[in-house]
Amino acid sequence: MRVTQAKLPTKLQSKLQSPLHSTPSRSTGRLPLLAGAVCVALAMAGCATKTTLGEKSSEVKDAGVTLDANKGAQTTTITQLQKFMWFFSPYRPDIQQGNFVSEEMLAQLKVGMTRDQVRFIFGTALLEDPFHGSRWDYPFRMAKGNGELTTSRVIVFFNKEGRVERWEGGNLPTEKEYIARIAGPAPQSKQDAKSDQ
Repeated sequence: MRVTQAKLPTKLQSKLQSPLHSTPSRSTGRLPLLAGAVCVALAMAGCATKTTLGEKSSEVKDAGVTLDANKGAQTTTITQLQKFMWFFSPYRPDIQQGNFVSEEMLAQLKVGMTRDQVRFIFGTALLEDPFHGSRWDYPFRMAKGNGELTTSRVIVFFNKEGRVERWEGGNLPTEKEYIARIAGPAPQSKQDAKSDQ
């Protein structure tokens, strides 16, 4: 016995045809164009950056800020427009690099201290230049997720006997200011509020 397929009228055939085999309509022809436009818009919005340690604000790029130990801690903030546009960018964590040296730690440093004493106060130097063995660098960089950038540098110079001769750096934040910069200002207790009045 042989089975043959019944012929249906063309109007009925087009209605029963699957959507995968149908001819594209005008609206589905625009879908790849729309998807391409969305991809270009996302790429232009800054989903990928070319900087090594996070995105820098235009103020930092234009100003050409160099890290000078004599200036102490330097903080660069972002503009109001950049704060608004930050809402549309992906999450960026706070990145801390280097050795944080506070004002209290720098106050403990005295001329004539040994290398071990300096290492005890500041920690191991991030940069010990093999060509300048009498110099230890303590750079610090904190890039907050909102675009704020804080940098500082302390340089300790030793004499031939391995004792502190001099240092560069100052105007550093205190430990309380540093913690407030990371976690936000500390809430005031009721006793502190009464003593302020």
